[in-house]
Amino acid sequence: MSQRSMAACSVLGFAAMIFVQSSLADAVPATPRPIVLKAAHLFDSVSGKLVEHGMVVVSGAKIQAVGSDLKAPDNAEVIDLGDATLMPGFIDAHVHLSHESDPNWYLDRFQSIMRFPAEQALYGAHYAKATLEAGVTTVRDVGSSDYISLGLRNAINAGMIPGPRMLVANYPVGSTGGHADQAPVPPQRIAVAGPILGVCNGAEECRAAVRYQIKYGADVIKFMPSGGVLSLSDPVDNPQLTQEEMNAIVSEAHNWGRKVAAHCHGDRAAKMAIAAGVDSIEHGTFLQDDTLQEMKKKHVYLVATLFAGAWIGERLDKFPPAIAAKARVAAAQAQQMFQHAVKIGVPFAMGTDAGVEPHGLNAREFSLMAKNGLGAAQVLMAGTANGADLLGVADQTGTLQAGKFADIVAVAGNPLLDMHATEHPILVMKEGTIYLGGAGSNGPRH
Repeated sequence: MSQRSMAACSVLGFAAMIFVQSSLADAVPATPRPIVLKAAHLFDSVSGKLVEHGMVVVSGAKIQAVGSDLKAPDNAEVIDLGDATLMPGFIDAHVHLSHESDPNWYLDRFQSIMRFPAEQALYGAHYAKATLEAGVTTVRDVGSSDYISLGLRNAINAGMIPGPRMLVANYPVGSTGGHADQAPVPPQRIAVAGPILGVCNGAEECRAAVRYQIKYGADVIKFMPSGGVLSLSDPVDNPQLTQEEMNAIVSEAHNWGRKVAAHCHGDRAAKMAIAAGVDSIEHGTFLQDDTLQEMKKKHVYLVATLFAGAWIGERLDKFPPAIAAKARVAAAQAQQMFQHAVKIGVPFAMGTDAGVEPHGLNAREFSLMAKNGLGAAQVLMAGTANGADLLGVADQTGTLQAGKFADIVAVAGNPLLDMHATEHPILVMKEGTIYLGGAGSNGPRH
């Protein structure tokens, strides 16, 4: 080899070393600067009290320190929010991110048939983003079709789209002709649903329905012990499953380590679901005091979804007569039931039924809970620590504590004095990334 060739090889080898070293340096992610959030107040969702001069130190995805007048790390980015309150990210225990009802019920039915699942998933991505920007950093999605919510969960977890942390139920489980079944469309037009789509008859079929949901990724099981408002073919409050079927659903879910949410407007169905061992009662419109007492005794959460009832109650002329009649009766009873539950001391978790009403308005549930007698601190705890407990994620989120995910919301002023402040977050952070607010914010900031 000539000297010229040797020199050329040396130069090429040196250049290759520089390229490799540069590539390795690029491959190692830079350590993010700590972020320090400061505000006049900090809501402690463990004690239900405000801490003055609140500070939260965030390192990466986790909370590093929480307190009052802490020393900020030397290289930290400090965001001083002034007269505001720092809180844990909100937890909505009852949403449907795959769908949003159109004001025109008939158009909504048409669109639900004509949209391809892939198209509907893009709508879901929009709803997920709106939910996160409303301050909701964790949701329990209690029913969708075509596994759309499951896909949203996976895409959010992969960092492909912004959205809240999701626990999903896939298809709700219930009886033929009940609230979990399809509309009474002639079977020649749409195939009859079976256990894979959540529809079951008999204890063994109901176990199979639960197993199918879990097989395809469900984090939680939702089932329909009673009738519903927005379905055409069933009464709103009748029991739609036998005690044996309910026992099978709940025990099978618990055997697989899944919690169970029970859609119950009717009191008798709720009694049966509680006897089966459910973790939460959804809606609870017609619950009687003795049922509420049993929920308190067994620590069964009530997820009342007051906002959905109020939203529908203001738009009854948009629905078919059969649905409007059920909604009218339910709307008159729901808030009275909630007031009784407050007096009895039932445990509450916040849930909205978002999808019935537009996504991104979740915090309106807080004001309705407060209006109906729940103390302001208890309202905020229902949407933070209590929700985390119900969902089984209290080791990850729900409180501002060192080691937990940096899921943080800030609102102007003091929400204990004005609950409507929760409806307009000035900052939203999920796992250390700012999605709304912050100095010079222009999209997600890591």
